[in-house]
Amino acid sequence: MTAAPLLRDVAWLKGGDVARLLALLDRDGEEARVVGGAVRNALIGLPVAEIDMATTAVPEEVIRRVDAAGGKAIPTGIEHGTITAIIDHRPVEITTLREDVETFGRRARVVFGRDWRADAQRRDFTINALSATADGMVHDYVGGLDDIAAHRVRFIGEPQRRIEEDYLRILRFFRFHAHFGGGAPDQAGVQACVRARAGLETLSRERVRMEMLKLLIAERATPTLAVMAETGLLSMVLGSVAYLASFENTIKVDAALGVEADAIRRLGALGVWVEEDAERLTQRLRLSNAESERLLALDGWWRVAPEASGRAGRALLYQLGPQSFADRVFIAWARSEAGAADSAWRELASLPQRWTAPVFPLKAADFLQRGVAEGPPLGVALRAAEAAWIAADFPSERAALDEIADKAAQETTAPK
Repeated sequence: MTAAPLLRDVAWLKGGDVARLLALLDRDGEEARVVGGAVRNALIGLPVAEIDMATTAVPEEVIRRVDAAGGKAIPTGIEHGTITAIIDHRPVEITTLREDVETFGRRARVVFGRDWRADAQRRDFTINALSATADGMVHDYVGGLDDIAAHRVRFIGEPQRRIEEDYLRILRFFRFHAHFGGGAPDQAGVQACVRARAGLETLSRERVRMEMLKLLIAERATPTLAVMAETGLLSMVLGSVAYLASFENTIKVDAALGVEADAIRRLGALGVWVEEDAERLTQRLRLSNAESERLLALDGWWRVAPEASGRAGRALLYQLGPQSFADRVFIAWARSEAGAADSAWRELASLPQRWTAPVFPLKAADFLQRGVAEGPPLGVALRAAEAAWIAADFPSERAALDEIADKAAQETTAPK
């Protein structure tokens, strides 16, 4: 076991809700530590979004202490020893130390324990098995500190056994490597993932979606996805080939424009060429309606050209909206022969920042007073007028609008 006082200057250990919870649980014969990703990120110097704790106290004692301190304890996973404590409005997940007695995949039978080493050895990767006490002392039972220093993601113990406990760890292995690894992924881990790849078919689509979207925005996403593609794992997830060049070029465009990584746009770059691809990914990853609509709106990307930054670009932006416009332009740019520094593409991509699409100014009343009947004829007139208004480059002058309305009304009411 390796221990080193590495987190003495971390603010959330010195004060606030985390320090208060640790003090509450780390006394009267019980011990508590911060565990997992918070410790890992603090060591690497990355932001810490969520903080988890482990304790020797059984769940009932955790609840008693939190309630006595005026907090709120929610039994979010009490059958696994997990309580969510809310003190000072911040939720912290607290889990009693556990040991596996029998393993049946994710339904492993566990007993509560007091052995920090045994608890660490049942986790997934060495870099996720670190724990820190209130004084900042980091405890390492599985070589996680060395692996952080080496930028290496490694399963704890026998990789195949860890994967069989939860096949989602196949995707987590690659996701963590994309975020924290360097160079080629650990070969023992890769081999175990390939041998167990049939287990991916047993996972819920929601869990697969969550892991993949996190992987796509990682710093080393492209080389990691390349390994997944080479081993056949990526095609199992996407259900088709992957467009890795488009994916990497989209990342370059993001960097050139200084925009944040967008997981859905990157998913489109990686997996959508035609509309059927978007429909398949929607089903395979159980995407939300909004996510699905963004992928479907990519259809027609091949018709986008950089010289369309004028009237044609404004028409496209009006029809798609800023989000889908940006998605389609970025994908078209990434799949063009132009580089990420191309000024014409940059001009088109920046259109939403330079121009806001107006609201169609003509209303139903404008056509009713021109003799258009309610019902389907009114809808026909409105659509024809809107198309003419777009083609005229969105005029706002009353005379131009009256001319558009007159023509649409006449065409709608003319005898057939």
